[in-house]
Amino acid sequence: MLYAFLAQYIDQVPGLNVVRYITFRTGASIMTAMIVCFVFGSSIITWLKSKQRNGQPIREDGPESHLITKQGTPTMGGVMILLGIFVGTILWSDLQNQYVWAVLCITLGFGLVGFVDDYLKVTQGSSAGISGRLRLLIEFSIAGAVVIWMMTISGGAEGPISGISASLALPFIKGVFIDFGWFFVAFGAFVIVGSSNAVNLTDGLDGLAIVPVMIAVACFGFISYVVGNTVFAEYLQLTFIPGTGELAIFCGSLLGASLGFLWFNAPPAMVFMGDTGSLSLGGALGAIAVAVKHEIVLGIIGGLFVLETVSVVVQVVSFKLTGKRVFRMAPIHHHYEKLGWAESTIVIRFWIIAVILALVGLSSLKLR
Repeated sequence: MLYAFLAQYIDQVPGLNVVRYITFRTGASIMTAMIVCFVFGSSIITWLKSKQRNGQPIREDGPESHLITKQGTPTMGGVMILLGIFVGTILWSDLQNQYVWAVLCITLGFGLVGFVDDYLKVTQGSSAGISGRLRLLIEFSIAGAVVIWMMTISGGAEGPISGISASLALPFIKGVFIDFGWFFVAFGAFVIVGSSNAVNLTDGLDGLAIVPVMIAVACFGFISYVVGNTVFAEYLQLTFIPGTGELAIFCGSLLGASLGFLWFNAPPAMVFMGDTGSLSLGGALGAIAVAVKHEIVLGIIGGLFVLETVSVVVQVVSFKLTGKRVFRMAPIHHHYEKLGWAESTIVIRFWIIAVILALVGLSSLKLR
């Protein structure tokens, strides 16, 4: 919106030419989203507190310390993040770019699902929320529709099931693609929904999920930029996908909004992002990965989220088959709490793991 307005005067106002550059607009979107969260954050938290007498319901089988330190803290803080993302993206991105709208649809759609889930938990005083099956059905429906949309964008005149639009690229290997055809819709939807729920499972300690999300989105902002730039894509031997460069601005907005939220979420947290935030952020990461054809790289960069999800799967399968638990509690960050690790120790060490995995994932861009 602001970009479209300023673009009209580029040739008339000296220095305004900088708005042409994605790098400038990405930086502007970071600052815009962060300022939005700083300005409206306290008001949003106050409003959430007025609507939530007891705050986010705490699992009765969870670590005992949570009942003392986290009881009464309001949830749905993801509203703050979504506001920052929306304002930063709308102001600084090219609104004629369909990739931007596709990723925004996933982010806001999953955010709405999370909001309803959080609302039910708060009003019912339970940690249940929407039933798992219904939530997955809604998520897969939204994700499947958007994947088809993105396949149509990248397919162009050749159609949505031709060439790169329906193919999976393999990292660390040059020019190797697996053509999935229409099955790519299911695969892409799985990536988006899986990413969304993986971030949701990770969101259990103050700052544990938001910082790894910031690390991952910074990586994918860079990947979006180089994949959407024909010169850099050719140099790094990546498949050039026209239009994906604008997703760097969306990533900037997400990064800035996350920074703003972290200001209020730093221990001891004044607000939790809730499913409103975790489902939307995870969905956004998955959608970006599908758009830039780096789905497997997301599994590396977001390896911490994968680890958390695997710990839950292993725990459930082991208990159903043998009646025994592998971990003291799942997801795995609660296992370490049960072992006596301090919350800050767990969070910081998991951040370190996220940084290491991000570096490994980024190395795939050059090691081909």
